[in-house]
Amino acid sequence: MFKTLANAWKIEDLRKKILYTLLILLVYRIGITIPVPGVNAAYVAERVGSYTALEFLNMMSGGGLENMSIFALGISPYLNASIVMNLLTIAIPALERLSKEGEEGQEKISKITRYVAVGLGLIQAIGIIWGLGDSAVQSTDLFNYITIFLCLTAGTALMMWLAEQIDQKGIGNGISLIIFAGLVAQVPSQVISLATAVINGELSILGIILVIIGILVIITAITFVDQAERRVPVQYSKRVVGRKMYGGQSTYIPIKVNQSGVMPIIFAMTFVQFPAMIAQFWPNSAFYTWYTRFLGTGSILYAIIYALLIIFFTYFYSQIAFNPIDVSKNIQQYGGFIPGIRAGKPTSDYLNKILVRLTLFGAVFLAILAVIPTLFTKITSLTSTFSATGLLIMVSTALETAQLLEAQMMMRHYKGFLN
Repeated sequence: MFKTLANAWKIEDLRKKILYTLLILLVYRIGITIPVPGVNAAYVAERVGSYTALEFLNMMSGGGLENMSIFALGISPYLNASIVMNLLTIAIPALERLSKEGEEGQEKISKITRYVAVGLGLIQAIGIIWGLGDSAVQSTDLFNYITIFLCLTAGTALMMWLAEQIDQKGIGNGISLIIFAGLVAQVPSQVISLATAVINGELSILGIILVIIGILVIITAITFVDQAERRVPVQYSKRVVGRKMYGGQSTYIPIKVNQSGVMPIIFAMTFVQFPAMIAQFWPNSAFYTWYTRFLGTGSILYAIIYALLIIFFTYFYSQIAFNPIDVSKNIQQYGGFIPGIRAGKPTSDYLNKILVRLTLFGAVFLAILAVIPTLFTKITSLTSTFSATGLLIMVSTALETAQLLEAQMMMRHYKGFLN
């Protein structure tokens, strides 16, 4: 990975993209420190630790919620809006037709997604401030509330714009990199907390050794699964064009075990925490009592729902990333075939069968990492960054960005060769 970064840095175009991406992430981290006016930040920081849903939101925002900054809501509203739009695209024929209209249709859907994200951001801002009570604000007059709501919503819109700028002019997935930057920024505080636990005798030397081993095992497993792929052999028949003969070579189609990357677990985390956030704002209600008992974090039903959501989103994004029907048509169009498999529908069925099996393994792997607590969280009270989920997001994002850099360098290499 470091060798890839060093080689990419030598290419002027890629160096500009890397610097632009780092500049955007710097702007994001600066925004984390800018407080929203009219808010009692000390009270909010104290209350964040009391609510599981707010702890999750604080993790996703890179600590922005406990600082009550303009980026306190993080990228969660945009993720929720993306989930809603992806599901509606399947359910509503008009949106489905729009998604198939190429770049113009995708731009219209993206515009609708932004509006939905801003609306959800406003609702989420109102819900958090209202749920925390009058002590969360410095003044209870209407103008102060409007100022707070508008600042938080504007922060969500600005984060969407920053993520899109990385997608268009930088390197990597904007949403993933922003979440990655927030998690990495919390690593020093987590290390300090771990060292303090050792000094105070709350964590033994054996315990910290087991924690380090557990983290290394998780990182290794994540890297192995993320890089794993099934190579389906493809043979192209020979063709005579004029006096020259083309084709006859053998190649393969790489089908990754985890086609959708880290997005399923991010979407599942956002989706499953939303009702928890609603419930915890009314701690004396019957709904809160029922939710805590049957669907609270750590319950069996919660773990099952969380795992099923991860599996669902993994299959959903795998079908988007790799379409067996389109791949089969392309193979047939260029005179290729999979040995032992007839062209056309048998080929697409064969590829789909492989995709389903690989996706099942990848989905179950993601679900296990997300649902089963890691050794670290069992031994210590430290959470988020060093949890399996936090490690998965950081490692997967780093690997994905490195692969994009390698692809960019390979493309420039071939361009230079052809020129």
